[in-house]
Amino acid sequence: MIVPRYRIAASGIAGAGRGLFLSEPVARGRVIVAPDKVHTVMTEAELRRYPPNSVEVSSSVRWFERWFSLTPEWSDECYVNHSFSPSGLWHLGFVFAAYALPAGSEVTVDYRYVIGDGERMPFADAVTGASIVGLPWAQALGESAAALQRLLDGQ
Repeated sequence: MIVPRYRIAASGIAGAGRGLFLSEPVARGRVIVAPDKVHTVMTEAELRRYPPNSVEVSSSVRWFERWFSLTPEWSDECYVNHSFSPSGLWHLGFVFAAYALPAGSEVTVDYRYVIGDGERMPFADAVTGASIVGLPWAQALGESAAALQRLLDGQ
């Protein structure tokens, strides 16, 4: 579920296709995306039995530990693109505003927190050209929890 009003339009990120843009300002630390109608949850081992280009793999995100949520009906959340300098902080399926975002901002997250441990995206970061490789669960959770606490503390 996307909480603020938004629109889908051409992304400002080279090669990204379309992106999700805010139609209203969002304060730092506020929820932009929250999990709602999670279609299926499966372990990473179950997920990896599907071909890499399958709808199951394409519509999955790491939710916690080795568990992935799947939303194959392609809700608008799929238009949140990757950035190593994201406007949103991914934490346990929620996306929080990483800073005060004015209307018109494109919502991005760091995909390293969304994909599996060591999983490599089939494309590189548009700005740096660096590979996007999933972080180990403990590192991803620790970093996102610390970043969320800083957001909530106003640091």
